[in-house]
Amino acid sequence: MVKIEFLGPINKEDMNLDIQNLSQLSDILKEDSDVSTWLATCAVAINDTLISSKENVVLKDGDRVSLLPPVCGG
Repeated sequence: MVKIEFLGPINKEDMNLDIQNLSQLSDILKEDSDVSTWLATCAVAINDTLISSKENVVLKDGDRVSLLPPVCGG
């Protein structure tokens, strides 16, 4: 199981999914209207490490994927 956490203004409860890679996660999240609008702009971290290549990353049982939307501050 992989834990998916949604940070900041996405405001969605964490999910636990049985997936093997980020491509599978992307397919699932594209179907979720609460999250799909954020996908193009979110940074992605796996186990607290930001990644740049989002599609070909293999996930292992116990991994945590965090979706980090852009933020602005003052």
